[in-house]
Amino acid sequence: MYDCIIVGSSVAGISAAINLKIRKKDFLLLGNKDFSPKVQKAELIQNYVGMPDISGCELSGALKEHLEKMKIEITEARVNSIMSLGDYFMLSAGSDVYESKTIILATGVEFSKKIEGEDTFLGRGVSYCATCDGMFYRGKTIAVVGSSKEAEKELWYLAELANTVYYFPLYKAEETAVKQENITIVSERPVKLSGKERVTEIEDKTGKIWNIDGVFFLKDALAPSALLNGLENDGMHIVVDRNMRTNIPGCFACGDCTGRPYQYMKAAGEGNIAAHSVVDFLTN
Repeated sequence: MYDCIIVGSSVAGISAAINLKIRKKDFLLLGNKDFSPKVQKAELIQNYVGMPDISGCELSGALKEHLEKMKIEITEARVNSIMSLGDYFMLSAGSDVYESKTIILATGVEFSKKIEGEDTFLGRGVSYCATCDGMFYRGKTIAVVGSSKEAEKELWYLAELANTVYYFPLYKAEETAVKQENITIVSERPVKLSGKERVTEIEDKTGKIWNIDGVFFLKDALAPSALLNGLENDGMHIVVDRNMRTNIPGCFACGDCTGRPYQYMKAAGEGNIAAHSVVDFLTN
């Protein structure tokens, strides 16, 4: 069991990891080894102290160098769900399950707009985790909505279980490498889910209705409230105090996911605070 698992490998998550390393804690940093697209694509950053007029690529290089120097590794995994089990947390990422005494959420902000009915049918046919819920749809008809090519890895798994799969790629359809008899690629975007007790239909923007038993949304990032049940939020943001504590004991949050301003300097500072709050929590 880890002392802490950090979810997110942008500036806030890396700052938290660096400070936990200094305090000699056993932790896991989950995210992307290329950090976040937001960092990579930044043309010019002028307010990062000590690094005037630095580009996103240059900042990424500095972050990578810092992690290598401190021998901190990023474990590439998309987190599906987090469960609070009283005095520890269980985290599902892909096909792996991890346990930790504390959690730091540095997930950034999930800007993709939900479709009508997505929240309504969550847990009633709508799922964000192929590994967790795929077995419930063995031999059935499902829709899969993928935000990037990364989703195709989980699509294959679901296609092995389901009888029929309607795949809605939210990226250029010609980029899909999907060729399997029971998978139908739908190039039109989904706009609405319908049903009574459970979701039974997904509608695309042309008005065509697809009959389904369930739908999987495979997103690059999930809203924190979808990851951890009971987490207090204010719209898109996690509610925290000045010590980056959430309403769930042992769970901390930092960076863009805690609110504006969306600035690298704020993220770095909050990651530092979150790490120190974890140390205090573990000590007490």
